[in-house]
Amino acid sequence: MEIKILKPTFSVCKIKDLSKVDYSDEFCFIGKTDEELSLVCSLEKVPENITECDHGWKAFRIQGVLDFSLIGILSKISSLLAENKIGIFAISTYNTDYILTKEKDFEKAIDVLRCNGYEIEQ
Repeated sequence: MEIKILKPTFSVCKIKDLSKVDYSDEFCFIGKTDEELSLVCSLEKVPENITECDHGWKAFRIQGVLDFSLIGILSKISSLLAENKIGIFAISTYNTDYILTKEKDFEKAIDVLRCNGYEIEQ
């Protein structure tokens, strides 16, 4: 399986509303529930109307379109990283999964995946 490293540094935020979100950001993930409104965006694109924010996340994605019938892809990656004491923030889209780790753990995460047979694309 191929992993693509994403270049930006990300922030994970809680926001008041969507009015200040910069949708021109190449990567912009929004989650809305009855309890919160969350945003993951490039560090440089954090809006002014955040209520909480955690900076310093790096990310990779599983390359290609993942069929919904595929089972255990995210589970295997998260298990490998958990075994190596690396926490994750996972985002799933229609096509694929994105995994974020704190910057300090990112190179170790990539090394763990590489050692377990994942192809890494820079």
